[in-house]
Amino acid sequence: MSATVASDEQVDPAAGERLTRILTEDDCVPGLWASIDSGEMDHLVPELPALRMEQDPIHRHKDVLSHTVAVVAKTDPELTVRLAALFHDIAKPRTRSFEHGGVTFRHHEVVGARMTRRRLTALGYPEAVVEDVAELVRLSGRFKGYAEGWSDAAVRRYARDAGPLLGRLNHLIRCDCTTRNQVKAAGIQAQMDDLEFRIGELAEQARRDAERPGMDGAAVMAHLGLEPGREVGEALAFLLDLKRTEGDLERSELEARLDAWWAERT
Repeated sequence: MSATVASDEQVDPAAGERLTRILTEDDCVPGLWASIDSGEMDHLVPELPALRMEQDPIHRHKDVLSHTVAVVAKTDPELTVRLAALFHDIAKPRTRSFEHGGVTFRHHEVVGARMTRRRLTALGYPEAVVEDVAELVRLSGRFKGYAEGWSDAAVRRYARDAGPLLGRLNHLIRCDCTTRNQVKAAGIQAQMDDLEFRIGELAEQARRDAERPGMDGAAVMAHLGLEPGREVGEALAFLLDLKRTEGDLERSELEARLDAWWAERT
């Protein structure tokens, strides 16, 4: 889907270049605060300064703007993830509600993704960058439910939805933890460790489930003169192990190895 800009907004690549220079400094905090305090950020990302007075009940010790700068500061100096960190809470002022017992910001990630797409397009960023950053913003809150218990299907869905952005999404989520409570911070990092471990395990399981030996059961039975039975399954297991250890082999080599294996059995 291509990004669009409202008719009253002009694309300003120079502003985008300036924001990129600020964000890709190894230590981007001084530049960010200087841009905010000088009023420059009102031109670059006018939605950002509005976060200064927005109090987030999750981060009680700071307003959302301070939290946002802290998250950006923790990320690697890579443009996509730093832009995502800058915009991940951008929609909180628009989604603030007092209807559900205290202050809530329901669906702020979805609204934020739309706002991100619009603003980055106006700043002249390439469409691929715009879409990646908007998707990171949209997915940035998905991890919040992990502590309640995710099924394997939910873990697979999280990894599938993130796709090639998975590593950057996980990094963003880790950096989004800015609490001063060391026990809580360690708990969040441990949960992400567990999620990443499960993603790896499930991916390996899927890879193995999708593996096929170099010959199917019918070919094995025809070559060895076997009837359906246990020996065919054992032969297929041998061929699969052979593939895992030596990769794809020519059919003649497979048959020779199968003959040698069968001769040892008989």
